[in-house]
Amino acid sequence: MKKIFSILIITFVFALPAKEDFNELFIKVSQSCSPAVVSIISEKTEKYINPFFFDPFGMEDPFSPQERKSQGLGSGVIIDKHKGHILTNNHVINDAHEIKVILFDKREIKAEVLGADPLSDLAVLKIDADNLIEASLGNSDNLKIGEWVIAIGSPFGLHLNHTVTCGIVSAKGRNDVISRSNFENFIQHDAAINPGNSGGPIVNEDGELIA
Repeated sequence: MKKIFSILIITFVFALPAKEDFNELFIKVSQSCSPAVVSIISEKTEKYINPFFFDPFGMEDPFSPQERKSQGLGSGVIIDKHKGHILTNNHVINDAHEIKVILFDKREIKAEVLGADPLSDLAVLKIDADNLIEASLGNSDNLKIGEWVIAIGSPFGLHLNHTVTCGIVSAKGRNDVISRSNFENFIQHDAAINPGNSGGPIVNEDGELIA
């Protein structure tokens, strides 16, 4: 009995992937998925009230809204290389009067919004460009709690674009997180996500887009 138990332990140990195999898996997924990830710059015009505004002649209302331009940064993923379709979050491009996409090869291209759904916080953009690389689509229903996932995006600015972080799936089917009026079926994971990552892909160990 002890001999059989020892053989089972040895078989199990040799069946485990080596550290080098584990590293190569993350490297392979990162290299294959990064070209499909884009940075998105949205330019908006917003109204605000300047609390320090003072008109010595009293000709203007100090509480009258003023306009200023602002830029928002997010990420997205190419889901159709032939049609130039990019999936991102709605809040990344909401109310933008101009949207620019920066590809993995540094090309900067103007994008148009094909459709947006605020309740699910999803939007689809379109760009006209050649030699695009699209992400492989996976099935999030097949995800298991504890499975490794990788996030790719542009946290804190363009100088950190295509940053790769990893974590595990912590839970599935999360809802009532933001608002009950929104459609929510979130995948909870602990891969680091920071401002600018919004809209970027979450991929599994096979390099498939699952969120």
